[in-house]
Amino acid sequence: MNRSRRDFIRKASTGAVAFSLGGILPGFSARSYRNIVGANEKILSAHMGVNSRGLAVARNFAAQKNSEVLHICDVDSRATANCIAAAEKLQQKKPIDTPDFRNALEDKNVDVLVVTAPDHWHAPAALLACAAGKHVYLEKPCSHNPNEGEMLVKAAAKYKRVMQMGNQRRSWPNVSAAIAELHAGVIGRPYFAKTWYTNNRPTIGKGKETAVPAWLNYDLWQGPAPRKAFHDNLIHYNWHWFWHWGTGEALNNGTHMVDLARWGLQVEYPTSVSSSGGRFRFQDDWETPDTQVINLNFGSKGMISWEGRSCNSKHVEGNSVGVIFYGDNGSMTIESGNSYKIHDLKNKLIKEVKNTERVDATNLSDPAQELDAYHLQNFFDAIKKGTALNSDIVGGHQSTLLVQLGNIAYRTGRTLQTNPTNGHILNDQEAMTYWSRTYEPGWEPMTHLLD
Repeated sequence: MNRSRRDFIRKASTGAVAFSLGGILPGFSARSYRNIVGANEKILSAHMGVNSRGLAVARNFAAQKNSEVLHICDVDSRATANCIAAAEKLQQKKPIDTPDFRNALEDKNVDVLVVTAPDHWHAPAALLACAAGKHVYLEKPCSHNPNEGEMLVKAAAKYKRVMQMGNQRRSWPNVSAAIAELHAGVIGRPYFAKTWYTNNRPTIGKGKETAVPAWLNYDLWQGPAPRKAFHDNLIHYNWHWFWHWGTGEALNNGTHMVDLARWGLQVEYPTSVSSSGGRFRFQDDWETPDTQVINLNFGSKGMISWEGRSCNSKHVEGNSVGVIFYGDNGSMTIESGNSYKIHDLKNKLIKEVKNTERVDATNLSDPAQELDAYHLQNFFDAIKKGTALNSDIVGGHQSTLLVQLGNIAYRTGRTLQTNPTNGHILNDQEAMTYWSRTYEPGWEPMTHLLD
């Protein structure tokens, strides 16, 4: 049944969660832990958006023995059928077909809403879930704009919900070990982190306005975004490159590496942000830059640079994606997978830790399922045992905000001066127009719920 978010939220109830001490059993990997029958009560989840990346995440939830996929929610009936079949095969129990995720939130048995829908839905759906008493597993970026990110932080705190952002590398063992070495001073004081992402994406062409396909609920797909006509080159993936729904390559893939850079340098909010780039490779409907450099300055604490090349896949340091930390005594490279290298100032390799699991950074939907299971188990333990999240929404917002500021700097064409205590843009009214967005009437995030 189609209802506005306002009608729904009046009926949404809040809940409380009881925490106990403890974490994943010492010495057990996520793979071995999932085979311990009765090791934990099952976490019951509803999955919103199950095409491509959403399908991969749903499969991973279904593969965990302490998890059960209860509802599949998608505006595409084809994607729904595919995901239900995949989850049923893994967990030997058929999920419920619930096209509108808001109906799944009314199910008292649901513990978690997994949000893997397009970016413009991330924060509004997570806010609804919190108000309905559900925990949230939220794919990156956590929000479409900075205002929504701040709303998520408030909602998680007010409703006491566990909210994990899907920057899964925070839970990859060798990546975590690398950051621990960095913080212990293995290259001295790190002061500059260079990050990058490369791909060879084709043109999206010039779309034509056409009738909405029978398999698609386009009104629900648009949800909180002001209504626009359907075009044949928008769904399912190309929405990333339209500002109205997406956030470009900077948030699509830059979020992961910039998050590692922020973690490694132990910084939160910048003092200034600049960005340049453009749509250079093709002349088509693609709005966001296919080539972009973002520079983030943190005063005496150092700086972060992100280079995104959507349409030229020449690798950097032999990797399509990665981060290099430069310090007083050397450098550390965290590569595309669960691996890293340390060099001294003479460029001599002094340590190398290689992948222990298969990682394919070019796989757009599921680059590292086995490694990502660590992130899911951390999320489950936070719900059941009070274990600290590897990527809580506060840190998730901080990392998302960095690349959002980069996009704002790009769109205004000038350097932004920012408040180092909260990341807010200083003395620039035009730039602040990108801090939030307009919403379809009746679908606005319910700010009064956060008072």
